[in-house]
Amino acid sequence: MNQQSSGIRSVQRVVAAHQYEILVDGRRGGLTAYRDRGDQRVFFHTEVDDAFAGQGLGTELVQGALADVRESGKRIVPVCPYVAKFLKRHEEFADITDPVTPDVLRWLQDELR
Repeated sequence: MNQQSSGIRSVQRVVAAHQYEILVDGRRGGLTAYRDRGDQRVFFHTEVDDAFAGQGLGTELVQGALADVRESGKRIVPVCPYVAKFLKRHEEFADITDPVTPDVLRWLQDELR
């Protein structure tokens, strides 16, 4: 059974875990993982807990994470398909988005080992 979507939601960056989390009434409902590469924040994985599926948490999570990237002065690299899809629908982040290149993918693979 899905949790109620009327709960208090917040997006926070968890530096030690290299991820942003969306909390619903204090319970983690999803996350988007990243690694920093110089002035780039490379997003490589996003997930929403099944208990919160269909409530728009993924969109809210990525929106909050990308807003934080903008505030921090970094740039976005959308390796994660969900983040890439979000960016296609939200052009307001186009000015801080860098393409996914073979160099970035090699770097990320090394970083995640």
